[in-house]
Amino acid sequence: MEKTSTDSMPKYSMPKYFKNIRMKQLFSDLGIEVTKENTERIDEVIHDMLSVDYPNSAATWKMVRKKLDGEDPEGFKHRLKTALDRLDL
Repeated sequence: MEKTSTDSMPKYSMPKYFKNIRMKQLFSDLGIEVTKENTERIDEVIHDMLSVDYPNSAATWKMVRKKLDGEDPEGFKHRLKTALDRLDL
């Protein structure tokens, strides 16, 4: 069987931290529908916002938790929503 060009392309899978109940609730609160088409872009925005090297998901999830549990979780949610709205999801 011949390989097609799509067979050699790496497939992007949803980061584990996206599956956490708190992340699901965060996306729901922000009105963001996470799909396989936009997952990578959302993940990149979150990494960029938190100044975490991409694709270090463990460090990103740690920073997201810190922001959600910190002094200004609503401010974090607002900044994330603003950043994701620029993606026109």
